[in-house]
Amino acid sequence: MSLHDKVLILHGWGGSDAPHWQAELAATLAKNYGTVSFPLLDNCHFPSKNRWLKQLKEILINFKPNTVVCHSLANTLWFWLCCEEDFLHDFPMIQRLFMVSPPSLHTEVETIKTFFPCPLPQSLYARHVELLVSDNDPYITLKEAQTLAERYDAPLHILHNAGHINTDSGHGKWGMIEKMVLGKLS
Repeated sequence: MSLHDKVLILHGWGGSDAPHWQAELAATLAKNYGTVSFPLLDNCHFPSKNRWLKQLKEILINFKPNTVVCHSLANTLWFWLCCEEDFLHDFPMIQRLFMVSPPSLHTEVETIKTFFPCPLPQSLYARHVELLVSDNDPYITLKEAQTLAERYDAPLHILHNAGHINTDSGHGKWGMIEKMVLGKLS
């Protein structure tokens, strides 16, 4: 990570308040003089795809990140954004995209139904993509994660018994993602 890096951290359904690893990552980046944006997306407990997509576009235009870190439903949001080629046509490709615990593209949870089913975009508009999943995530199978990794030629990092890689599964401060984002581990 250099002084010119701008990291956007996007939470999933319900947010990622401390002690979630995303809140810890934002604090670590700030402590290391990184430029970080960790916005609270609109009505995070009852999200709307259209509202989140509108908010994400505004954030991208104003913040202009070159690294994006998505957790859970934020990955689905990123897929929807990447399907909007008209918007992305004039937007520069980001350098790095970290996709942590994306849910199945066919998730059937009533509260987040506006996000599904989700199409896969042609491109993720990132020069380098890393996919991080758990072998026992209740929202995606390893086979689905492997298919995503293959489609986007992304390294797949499989964590053992890490659930949905969130606070409930013990992921507060998470050294691995911090090192990856800071460029100290790949």
